Amino acid sequence: MKGTEVLADAFGRIHDVVHEAVEGLEPGQLDARTDPGANSITWLVWHLTRVQDDHVADAAGWEQVWHAQGWDERFALPLPPGSTGYGHTAKDAAAVRVDSGGLLLGYFDAVHAQTRRFLDGLSAADLDRVVDERWDPPVTLGARLVSVIADDLQHAGQAAFVRGVLTRGR
Repeated sequence: MKGTEVLADAFGRIHDVVHEAVEGLEPGQLDARTDPGANSITWLVWHLTRVQDDHVADAAGWEQVWHAQGWDERFALPLPPGSTGYGHTAKDAAAVRVDSGGLLLGYFDAVHAQTRRFLDGLSAADLDRVVDERWDPPVTLGARLVSVIADDLQHAGQAAFVRGVLTRGR
């Protein structure tokens, strides 16, 4: 299996967990927080999607799906236009709400499709390309994509946990 195929498989697993966490829930459940400082399923999935969109678009030299496909307007969040959720306070996280799981999954699926297009065009040698020189050692594309996968899987797992808390005993 090629390295790019391993990465594609990992992003596919994120896709599956996100869909399992969101599908069939009402907006109130998606936006629910287990306590005032906790993140909702909506925030967790929106954030993991924004991070993937931001990082993959930057590495590819493409415009983010968030802006290019008008998801920023569809969500109409009371946040700065480039917000990804990094550094959000509990109040910021509470402001990330949706009218439907379809909106959340629509954006996620659009980003997933763009990520897959990017991965499909990569060679093994591309993974060694430096994408961020602000770190020592500089960050390669392979390391950046693994970082996105790790972050996304953590947040997808958290969303699945929150779903379990909200729906157990039903």
